[in-house]
Amino acid sequence: MESTRTGICLKDYEAIVGADVLDELRVVADCVRGRRLQNINSTAVGGGVAEILTRMVPLLRELGVEATWDVIKGDGAFFEVTKALHNALHGKPEKFSEQMYQCYRDTTEANLRQMELTDDIVWVHDPQPAGLIARKRDAARWVWRCHIDVSSPMEEAWKFLAPYVEQYDASIFSMPDFAQSLPIAQFMVAPSIDPLSDKNRELDSAYVAQVLERYGVDPERPVLTQISRFDRLKDPLGVMAAYKLVKRRHDCQLLLAGGGAPDDPEGEEVLREVKEAAGSDADIHILELPVFSDLEINALVRGSTIVFQKSIKEGFGLTVCEALWKRKPVIGGAVGGIKLQVIHGVTGFLVHSPEGAAQRASQLLADPGLRVRMGNNGHEHVKQNFLLTRHVKDYLLVALALEHPNEDIVHLC
Repeated sequence: MESTRTGICLKDYEAIVGADVLDELRVVADCVRGRRLQNINSTAVGGGVAEILTRMVPLLRELGVEATWDVIKGDGAFFEVTKALHNALHGKPEKFSEQMYQCYRDTTEANLRQMELTDDIVWVHDPQPAGLIARKRDAARWVWRCHIDVSSPMEEAWKFLAPYVEQYDASIFSMPDFAQSLPIAQFMVAPSIDPLSDKNRELDSAYVAQVLERYGVDPERPVLTQISRFDRLKDPLGVMAAYKLVKRRHDCQLLLAGGGAPDDPEGEEVLREVKEAAGSDADIHILELPVFSDLEINALVRGSTIVFQKSIKEGFGLTVCEALWKRKPVIGGAVGGIKLQVIHGVTGFLVHSPEGAAQRASQLLADPGLRVRMGNNGHEHVKQNFLLTRHVKDYLLVALALEHPNEDIVHLC
């Protein structure tokens, strides 16, 4: 599929990351030039993987690396199966039948018949397309890029997935805690955000005010916000419970905004549950945003006072980086990749319950100076660790490492 970044070039990042970072990136890219890198995932829009690839693939091409991106096809039944598999790999109990497993195999076979898999390195993202490894060629290298936490999976789910994963040449996890014991090479690469994307670039304050007004949010009163897919693992009901506790002490508003993804069939059901729980509270704003609402999401976060990501399970949680980049303190569930981003007491607070989230939100609302300090710390933390330029370099370094499997040190050309 085609992916563009209209009007943005590598040089534009220099003002943010510095010339030295870009020079280093060009040196690494020169060593990979001539290889073909193919990315495969399950959806072109919605979710962090699609967001990353939308920004990464064009940047790789600008660096002279031949990168492509393909999306597997599947019907509703297939995505019901992969959603259950996703939940089970996170440790949630799910029931599986042989019919479900066969649906996964049949859809994989259908994709294998239709897809061209001829590149030098094939990057397969997450469980949905993992079965494509059946077409592995001796001349190609295959990498399974896992964006979720599979450290404590439901045993049956991992038993089904592991035979596919073990056929890859290497795996990539977002943090060491996520990994399983595998007979293949494992790398750690944290995800990233693009500071120049519509979701993260600077916005005029007048536009921010306009978006808040459009959605009925009062800019004169504190706004507690969570931007996420409507997914039980994101715990929107827990965020709402925390808001109701904070409301007893502070006049504030709650904004729950997100959309769906084609590979997540549970979203509509969770959205209904959230709306029912909100009842008639006029200060709870529930927004189901369409695809490509990046500017609006950017504005909503910039107009917020505190951002939540109170996940019960989380792969990484790009929404945390996005909020920290905008200098917003984040209250996050103490799970998964959120723990890499939220440094407790420095860039935000890690919590384990709605009550804990409410206590920390009240603390932040009562102390504007603390909000500013945490916001500035968070921005710098993201700048140093979680921007697209670092992510691209890491992927290129993995590509080089795959060509030198028995060497502890690889000398760049």
